[in-house]
Amino acid sequence: MEAVTVQSTSGRMTLTNVEGFYQIRVTESDSISFSYLGKNTQKFPVLRIANPLQFDVALQVNVPVLREVKIRPRNYRQDSLQNRLDYAKIFNYQKPKIKTVSPQYGMGMGFDLQELINMFRFRRNKSMLSFQQRLLLEEEEKFIDFRFNKALVRRLTLLEPPELDSFVRVFRPSYDFAKEADDYQFRLYIKQAHYRFRYGLPPDPRYTTRLLLNEE
Repeated sequence: MEAVTVQSTSGRMTLTNVEGFYQIRVTESDSISFSYLGKNTQKFPVLRIANPLQFDVALQVNVPVLREVKIRPRNYRQDSLQNRLDYAKIFNYQKPKIKTVSPQYGMGMGFDLQELINMFRFRRNKSMLSFQQRLLLEEEEKFIDFRFNKALVRRLTLLEPPELDSFVRVFRPSYDFAKEADDYQFRLYIKQAHYRFRYGLPPDPRYTTRLLLNEE
């Protein structure tokens, strides 16, 4: 056993080599002991060792074994769901609107006072909408990364860095295409994009241009 500490009562110390051998100078009045990972043996008087050149000692060492740990790749859907939970207030934010409410007592209708106040908190509303838009864009970018990942591209194109890095940067598809295309269409796009990449052709804007929708 390697790296076992051998110590004499006179203060000398050495370590065993990779084969378990060691040398230590002792006197007749000495005793020697062994230790490994905090485990110590009893002391052995030198005079009682029959053959000092072949003195074998066994050490009982318990190696702690951790419970099995399974490593799984990151799951986009779980990460996205967790992000939605962490930022639920931002994702669910809507522009304040005048709302009517029924009074707890009496007749008639009234206005939601808190919503009325929020309508005039312009800086806060602008900040919330901006943060919401940024989170939505980040979510879309992560979805594209999930589908247009380097492992899939490498398998279909056999590209290696730095060409692989250039390809995934230049031919990165739009979120709209990544969301709507099925697996066959998406793999076909990668192969067609690889053909364009090989011959120095620009990306097809049908697959790389984001569709802009008019929103009220």
